[in-house]
Amino acid sequence: MAQSSARPAPACCVCRASAALPFMEVEGLSYWKCPRCEARFLDPAQRPAPADERAEYLRHQNSVEDEGYRRFLSKLAVPLKVRLKPNASGLDYGCGPGPALAAMLREAGHEMAVYDPFFAPDAAPLSRTYDFVTCTETAEHFFDPAAEFDRLGALLKPGGWLAVMTCFQTEDAKFAKWQYRQDPTHVVFYREATLRHIAATRGWHCEIPVKDVALMRV
Repeated sequence: MAQSSARPAPACCVCRASAALPFMEVEGLSYWKCPRCEARFLDPAQRPAPADERAEYLRHQNSVEDEGYRRFLSKLAVPLKVRLKPNASGLDYGCGPGPALAAMLREAGHEMAVYDPFFAPDAAPLSRTYDFVTCTETAEHFFDPAAEFDRLGALLKPGGWLAVMTCFQTEDAKFAKWQYRQDPTHVVFYREATLRHIAATRGWHCEIPVKDVALMRV
């Protein structure tokens, strides 16, 4: 259902454009779309509380021993690893309660640090720079993606890689029933064009090796 235009339009949380447009009302939730970066996002007033976020994350059973989950993460890990030098330093940003990707990259010979505001909140890893930063199934949770991508870029050495995996939003007609939207902690949805815009406005090179994965070089 189209969204009512009565609600004041927020700025785009991804690119900071002031011209966000009404997109859709779904089950009492209001969504906006950005004509500049093509992001879709939940109305800021309806974002989940931290306690509700944490409770939802704890429902996810993601273990490094789970072969299915390892295959899922390999969608990002495989194209990233071929671009890395041996013994590269990396940070898994938003690692969750079970940092499986960090374990997989350690197995490949890379030095890994982890950070997560709920499950690995020690900010010490944010005080240094890395050859690469991974951000898997995390960007869709960002309340302020513009600031988060600025932070991620600052964590990288010149020539470093930012590897992002998030389910790309493609068809507006399927948005209301889209399973990815139905996760209450998913508040922003990116198209391939959105991630290319994020990279271009920061002067980064962007590659899309497979759907749902963006590799950005600073």
